Amino acid sequence: MNDPTRAAGGKDAKTAARAIEPITSGKPVGPCTVVIFGAGGDLTKRKLIPAIYNLQRENLLSNEFAVVGFARAPMADDGYREKLDAEIKKFATSEVTGEQWKWLRERIYYCQADFNEPGAFEKLGETLKKVDAERGTRGNVLFYLATAPEFFGDVVRKLQAAKLTQQTGGFRRVIVEKPFGRDLDSARALNKELLGLLEENQIYRIDHYLGKETVQNIMVFRFANGIFEPIWNRRYVDHVQITVAETVGVETRGDYYDKSGALRDMVPNHIFQLISLVGMEPPISFDADSVRDEQAKVLRALQPMTPEEVLQRTVRGQYGEGMVCNKKVASYRREPKVAPDSRTETYVAMKLNIDNWRWTGVPFYLRVGKAMAKRFTEIAITFKRPPFTLFRDTPIDRLTPNQLVINVQPDEGISLGFGAKVPGATVRLGGVQMDFRYADQFGSTPSTGYERLLYDAMAGDATLFQRADMVEAGWKVVAPVLDVWNSLPPRTFPNYAAGSAGPREADELLAKDQRAWRAIDG
Repeated sequence: MNDPTRAAGGKDAKTAARAIEPITSGKPVGPCTVVIFGAGGDLTKRKLIPAIYNLQRENLLSNEFAVVGFARAPMADDGYREKLDAEIKKFATSEVTGEQWKWLRERIYYCQADFNEPGAFEKLGETLKKVDAERGTRGNVLFYLATAPEFFGDVVRKLQAAKLTQQTGGFRRVIVEKPFGRDLDSARALNKELLGLLEENQIYRIDHYLGKETVQNIMVFRFANGIFEPIWNRRYVDHVQITVAETVGVETRGDYYDKSGALRDMVPNHIFQLISLVGMEPPISFDADSVRDEQAKVLRALQPMTPEEVLQRTVRGQYGEGMVCNKKVASYRREPKVAPDSRTETYVAMKLNIDNWRWTGVPFYLRVGKAMAKRFTEIAITFKRPPFTLFRDTPIDRLTPNQLVINVQPDEGISLGFGAKVPGATVRLGGVQMDFRYADQFGSTPSTGYERLLYDAMAGDATLFQRADMVEAGWKVVAPVLDVWNSLPPRTFPNYAAGSAGPREADELLAKDQRAWRAIDG
């Protein structure tokens, strides 16, 4: 058994950084064709093509590289390229230069077809043969399912029927976007279907949160720094808070979001990935399965709640009209494509316990909400207060606990708070912050958050992608909450104003434990 008070050994900081972040090595990925299903959608134009362009700018793509867009709109290669000419200028996160865009542009192809059209996937197969002949991609294909979730299984089934998933002479991999199922049963069914058509090592279940530098740095920070790993456990940590606050409302995603809600949309994927990285034991190495083995153990150790615990330890909310960043925001029920009497939650707060040797007795509080006062994602580890004995005869009546805050977005970095004596004749304590920001230390790199994930999928590194058991372990924890919420009478919504910090019940959730959320300031 791993000792939770022992520091991870065997690699120094530089070695660990190289093992976890191969993209920084500057080595181009091997020959590959990326096929994007849903090539005309928002994800493609806003994230995927700009991410591929950023990889090109960093010289991380092979000269034997190509993109094939698969969509229904009638278009030829040149028409699709012209469409992307306009979109890349609008959505690129870096300067679009003529030579670099020209290099990528001439490697972009288009396959016009409908999923349900007879011969559509045979047509795709012919396109791939043409691309391979022109670009020398050696039969290596990465299929990206940037489609609605209900098409995931159908697309893979038809790829397999057309023999496009056979790894004969080159790799064939599939990236599956979220949400991976709507509940435990549907996630299991989708896993069963995909694993009946592909090998597990061909399936890359993507979570774009894991493409963020700060998230990737959690393992390096913990296991390459001997001063933190020994105190990363129940003996020293009082509690952990994870906050994902967004200032935006549902915007144009009402048709999807009203069927999903904040719990399904964020908790079993993004939030649980963060919990698994914070809570995991040191892996025996940084290869994909060793890391994911330890993440899976944390997810399996999360205690599913009884119906009574769901009522006591969860809060849901829905935003009403208000002001966000000095702009008036309509209530959720007045958003486009949202039912006027919708019961869908836009806010979730929850108290979770991890039942293992390292974390027993340390609550993990999470909250996620839309139309909040401020946009940020952070992980805050609050340490236990020291004994008050030394200060009992001084004016100090309360010791502030130390907090380590991992800022995931928008200002990626890490800060540590501690107490220090204020200069003067008497003993007074003041709070001090030590801040590290990626942009200050290493400079900023234009990113959509998908660059690292696309690079790793092409390289065959699955470390930052979920395995089937991890997906199902997350849904097991969420399932009792969904069951209880669905059985309760309709809530009185909205119960928090847009531009606020969320519903009052969320504050009461922590107040019952004599704790409080970190402030959300607009």
